[in-house]
Amino acid sequence: MEGEINKSCGLDIHKRFLIATILSRSGEKQLQRFDRDDDGILNLKNWVTSEKCDVVACESTSDFWVPIYDSLINHLPVIVGNARDMKAFTHKKTDKIDSEFIAKLALNKMVQPSRVFPKNHREYRSYVRLRLTLVRKRTDIKNEAHAILSSEMFHLNDVLTDIFGKNGRAILSGISSGKNVDQIIESLSPNVRKKAVQIREVLDREISQSAANRLQICLNLIKHLDEEIETLEKEIFNYAYKKRNKEMEILMSVPGIGEIGAATLIAEINDFNDFSSGDKLASWLGLVPNVYQSADKYHNGRITKRGSKVARWILTQIAQAAARKKNSKLKEFFNRKKKSIGHAKAIIALARKIATIIWHLITNDEMYEDETGYQKGEVQKRKIVETEIFSVDERITIISGIFAIMGKEEREST
Repeated sequence: MEGEINKSCGLDIHKRFLIATILSRSGEKQLQRFDRDDDGILNLKNWVTSEKCDVVACESTSDFWVPIYDSLINHLPVIVGNARDMKAFTHKKTDKIDSEFIAKLALNKMVQPSRVFPKNHREYRSYVRLRLTLVRKRTDIKNEAHAILSSEMFHLNDVLTDIFGKNGRAILSGISSGKNVDQIIESLSPNVRKKAVQIREVLDREISQSAANRLQICLNLIKHLDEEIETLEKEIFNYAYKKRNKEMEILMSVPGIGEIGAATLIAEINDFNDFSSGDKLASWLGLVPNVYQSADKYHNGRITKRGSKVARWILTQIAQAAARKKNSKLKEFFNRKKKSIGHAKAIIALARKIATIIWHLITNDEMYEDETGYQKGEVQKRKIVETEIFSVDERITIISGIFAIMGKEEREST
């Protein structure tokens, strides 16, 4: 922020309220508490504008700061600082001290602003993160189904590579609903029916009623999550291909990056031009080591793990995939690193290298080219489907349903 700051406001934001402290260079201090609702945020905005604050600062605590930021940003500068950086300066801990301390840091330009994305991009990123949450929950339920089958000694993995594919679900549904072996085999595809003998050996036993009930519940949940994930993916790819189509194509030209990987990177990084180099991007993603110096001696520690956890996770997954691509320069890099630092660290090193590569490609509007002759197969792109827009009444119904569920959970817990 250019120019001298004469008056600043620091916010300590909580789920239901916030503490605001205004400090001026003359030493004057004002403190107020506001509810974190529409009226409270409006009162906060009127207060800081009437007091002619030069800047408002807060920590990036959860997403509690988002509605406050959106309300104030058109009226005066708002700095959202990294909570870990700001805590490095303080030692005492109360809400009043926190808000005053943040105001003091802002007054002296000691708050490094975080990158705050535009509202429509934050909404897109929320879709991507919710999809990841649902995928992980689906994986948990699939693991539970595996545990149920293992306890009943149904070793379907011996005959199917994916027991949750079309044929696998037909078998699981047949087991849980009490169908006989012949009926189950009849419902399978011709290729799988060739393994009828092995399937009979696996299914030649009875499943307990309890296990059948639990397995059916798992299948119902998996099916429901599949539908919700598909709905989210429509929203994700509508935005990605309409708003960032060129970047999607560039990212998908890199070994190991598919549609979901490209869409996730765009969601988490947004504008690659915000970084002056690929190394700056890697640093923002937390893929660089901590550096300690004492008496001219340097020591590199573990990676910093700053920035987006989701971006760091997807880059690690991409690196795992790229390390398996034949005739790829990235695989050669991974194999060299693996010999000296081991598999786990080599994957992180490859993830950092991929981060610097995609920064170069997007900022220079280039497609990935591999000197070793690697050719990436064609990626099947999703069709863009217009999303359904909910009316006000439908949105109220959805919110009412959420509150009804929350009330039921509270009653059951008591």
